[in-house]
Amino acid sequence: MTPDLAPMRPACYVVTGRRAETYDTVTLMLRPAGRPIEPPRPGQFTMLYSFGVGEVPVSISGFHRGEVLVHTIRAVGAVTRALCAAAPGDTIGVRGPFGTDWGLSIADGRDVLIVAGGIGLAPLRPVVLTALDQRARYDRVVLLVGARSPEDLIFTRELETWRRRGADVRVTVDHGQAGWGGRVGLVTGLIESAVDDPADTAAFVCGPEIMMRLSAGMLVRCGVPASDIRVSLERNMRCGAALCGHCQLGPLLLCRDGPVVSYAAAAPLVTIKEL
Repeated sequence: MTPDLAPMRPACYVVTGRRAETYDTVTLMLRPAGRPIEPPRPGQFTMLYSFGVGEVPVSISGFHRGEVLVHTIRAVGAVTRALCAAAPGDTIGVRGPFGTDWGLSIADGRDVLIVAGGIGLAPLRPVVLTALDQRARYDRVVLLVGARSPEDLIFTRELETWRRRGADVRVTVDHGQAGWGGRVGLVTGLIESAVDDPADTAAFVCGPEIMMRLSAGMLVRCGVPASDIRVSLERNMRCGAALCGHCQLGPLLLCRDGPVVSYAAAAPLVTIKEL
């Protein structure tokens, strides 16, 4: 590996587009200023570096015109606030890609069931787009989306587009607001009616850890094998290259062995609290 692409040295990317998704969430389009990183696979993540502030792991939320990376970021700390404030023309450091992908091939010839909670829809967006782009490979494509409130829903302009392209999109919020005419309740409440043939279903789940645990548990109770459920786990990732050990979860280093793992492997581990 050449020195300029060493795992701990960020490549420089320029912000070419910025779209506000919600009051605290932004999607950035990043174009390489020099040699790009290797093309990421859906489900992998990169370490995004705000120069002078720090870096954080962020999953890929899409690709745009070849080498342009798409990241959707929620402002929850100093680094993510700095990244969300980036404007077109600003430079951001990018390391990676790191980790495992969603393994969408397990859904070939089967129903694709995608369960997203809050910002968890961002890492799942490439699954939705891939399934719709290659629609003939799958039976049904079902997307269940949950959020705390209507104003916390992301990609709202794309949901109807995905419906028109053949996805069965169902949306719910924990708490409705004035003018909200959709479902109110937890996303787990949508799962049972969405599972048609459990043995013919491959499920992809991402969101807060408790949401993933409850959603995966509901899928198993509906008859979907735990080995056919993929979840994306999050721990304190710092190096991204399986060197520092901060992301260890039982026998796994999630920056290398995750973030995407089967629920069969994750189930014994997700009750372990991060220190």
